[in-house]
Amino acid sequence: MAEGASKQILLLAPELLGESLANQIKLPGQKVDVLLHIKGLTQNPSLVIWYLENVEVPIAIQNELRKLQDHWYPSPVLLLLPGELSLNTNELLQFNCPGLLQDPDLKTLNNSIKIVIEGGRVVRLKNQAQRVRSNPQPPMGLGQWLLLSGTQQIDNDLQRLKELREKQSPNILTLLLLNGRERELKTAKALISILWGPIRFSKQSLKQNSYSSIGKELATEASGRSKKYIFGTSIDLKEKSSQAVWLAIRKRLEETVETGLINSTGKLLAIEGINEARQVDLLKSLIKQLDNVLHKLSNFSEIDGSLNETWLSLQQELRQEALREMVGSYVRLPISGELIPVVEKLIDLCDLSTTDEELPNSNLILEPLLLSKPTLVDGQNLPPDDPRALIHIEMLLVNWLIRSAELISSEVIAACGLWPELRTYLLQSKLISTRELERLRNQLNSQNRWENLIQRPIQLYESKRLLFVLREGHIEPKFLTEPRDYELRQLGWWQQQVALLVEARDAIAPQLQTLVSRIGSLMVVLLTKVIGRSIGLIGRGIAQGMGRNLGRS
Repeated sequence: MAEGASKQILLLAPELLGESLANQIKLPGQKVDVLLHIKGLTQNPSLVIWYLENVEVPIAIQNELRKLQDHWYPSPVLLLLPGELSLNTNELLQFNCPGLLQDPDLKTLNNSIKIVIEGGRVVRLKNQAQRVRSNPQPPMGLGQWLLLSGTQQIDNDLQRLKELREKQSPNILTLLLLNGRERELKTAKALISILWGPIRFSKQSLKQNSYSSIGKELATEASGRSKKYIFGTSIDLKEKSSQAVWLAIRKRLEETVETGLINSTGKLLAIEGINEARQVDLLKSLIKQLDNVLHKLSNFSEIDGSLNETWLSLQQELRQEALREMVGSYVRLPISGELIPVVEKLIDLCDLSTTDEELPNSNLILEPLLLSKPTLVDGQNLPPDDPRALIHIEMLLVNWLIRSAELISSEVIAACGLWPELRTYLLQSKLISTRELERLRNQLNSQNRWENLIQRPIQLYESKRLLFVLREGHIEPKFLTEPRDYELRQLGWWQQQVALLVEARDAIAPQLQTLVSRIGSLMVVLLTKVIGRSIGLIGRGIAQGMGRNLGRS
């Protein structure tokens, strides 16, 4: 199409909605004709927009979407979805098209149209929390009812006291009475909170509830309209290349770690011992070093076999550089009365060559990002720019990021045990105490031994791999099922015995269930057929004997 020529967009939507949208779709610096009927087309459309009012039958929509893309090829298709949906995120991502928007505003729609027309890809799916209000609320418990009703009554009385003060100027006696009554009400409110608050409304539950429904929606609206969309499915790709995929993932990761992460794994993490500012610095420096490593590995894109080996050989250097950026190259602290640079001494104290055996094969990350190879997701080979593939690659990168941060943090905590002056600079304030620091180290060591000797063999036998994922700033665990037979055969003697016990339990359990079932059946027969009949005969004989005696008398 010649530069400056008018772009034609075909809009498939209900008539009234289509006319309204057609008047509001505008691209800066470009002439756009939005057509509601095929008859007005004078050329192949630059974009086809399809608005769906009902998505209750996803298979039918997928078939129609495929036909639409085949008919208008190579024109891209932008799918508009309504705000209220009964489908989950995975089902919506099955609608594989360059543009997928759920109830967008005009600014988002126009920006997305521009990206899709220029050959990019856009996904915007809204958060499921927006539909929480339509779901039935769980019944209120006794403690919650007592707390809410009591607090409401006390607040009403306090409001009346405030109104009495404002309506008339009370004398000293009346003022004393009002102040006394106010103190009584506030004391009663505090007592109710003590009795019922910790059970039903702990700090953690209040924090979770504030982010669960309406409170979360108001908070997100205050921070910007774009926050309505799920972070994992808010994707902008300027082009469909592996480099654009990495840039999009990097931007999303940097935005996520900017304010720090919250541990929601249910286990102790070493990075929690690092103070908040250093946590953010460590995560951001790891992302930066990862970008540098990917840039170096791009020179090996023609030699598939060397990618993994080169990646592994660069891990120690990557961690050292990340640690260097986190600490700062010019920071000096005393050790044994001598002021020395922190970075070099800390790198000497830390062993950063350890390999995390729970990290997946690095080729799952490197091949899509460097060689543009497809990614296997749910049994489908998807190109890296596909939203499902991008989310999968990002999940693996997040797992690598958190596990690398864990390895560095554990070494830093161990070094702080040898260098007390370093604790104030790098660790949480409570870990300045030697007792608290040693307690944390012992807990981490015990947890690692348990996971290595017990949990890991079981996960290998069950073909599961534990990944750390991010959801709205929270680190959460997720199990990925994949064949791990080779790793299972490489286990030590003790770990193999743990796996053997699990296998023995699986083998014995059906036989034990059968035995218990048959013993139960036998007991039923004994109780009903033998003992029950015997008791019945005895009772009948007693009744007959009593009847004869009564008849004689």
